[in-house]
Amino acid sequence: MHRLCRLIPLGVVAAIAVMLVTGCGGSSSSSFPTIGAAKTYSIADFAPAVVPVAGKPTTVSFGIEQPDGALMKKFKTGSGPHTGIHLIFVRSDLGYLIHVHPPVGADGKLAIPVTFPAPGRYRVVVDVYPADARTQPNFQLFRTITVRGAAAPTVLPAPGGSVTVSGYRFTMEHAAKLKAIQAGYLKIAVTGPDGKPATITPWLGALAHAIFFRKGTLDYFHTHVCAPGADGCTSILGGANVTGKQTTPGVLDVGVLVPAGGTWRLFLQCEIDGHVLTAPFTIPVTP
Repeated sequence: MHRLCRLIPLGVVAAIAVMLVTGCGGSSSSSFPTIGAAKTYSIADFAPAVVPVAGKPTTVSFGIEQPDGALMKKFKTGSGPHTGIHLIFVRSDLGYLIHVHPPVGADGKLAIPVTFPAPGRYRVVVDVYPADARTQPNFQLFRTITVRGAAAPTVLPAPGGSVTVSGYRFTMEHAAKLKAIQAGYLKIAVTGPDGKPATITPWLGALAHAIFFRKGTLDYFHTHVCAPGADGCTSILGGANVTGKQTTPGVLDVGVLVPAGGTWRLFLQCEIDGHVLTAPFTIPVTP
């Protein structure tokens, strides 16, 4: 089993970051030695340097600075989805999502063109899978980016139901029974324009990528549904774990193990007939 992400609410992440910056005591006296600030991973040289414009490609670039100050150059590789870096942008009202895997240069720098679909403030999630995962399989770093223009607010639809994307219909079941820190499943059936079960092909190492953000706090959870024989699809939180799977053609059992109750937005992504489709759903989770 593999721990997919650290599943820590963003407020807790911020508190931890403060503690790391201030060190383990935060004060000094004649009785105790001064304790320096702890060293952590961080995002280095984040760009663009100018405010992006919706609908126009913008090159996003950065590096992952290690505790010794050098850029990380080696990341986990393999056939599964838990590799490299997942770069995710979500607008603060959960109206839009971008998910890419930027290539890593020999010097540890990453750069990829991104076209933001609409103006607004976006949360940037850099989900990192280091090559040496003995102490930590992956971790997340966060930034924000603002896209120029007046943003029309998104009103989230009611939970469950169906979403049609480019003629393909995604129909959800079991959305009303999820609880925080308890393993659960969302059954999602995908049919094509002809009404028949869709044939889903692997994309970025998985049959489906399920990316969750919590309304308001933008807490983050990311899991996958893998093809038979692929690894990296078990999510672990506390003593619970869950593994997504495809039961029959066109039917996905998406494993859910979110860290907190509230209203969550699921962005389900998969490749069908050569097109990557993103189907958004509203998900209620009880505490």
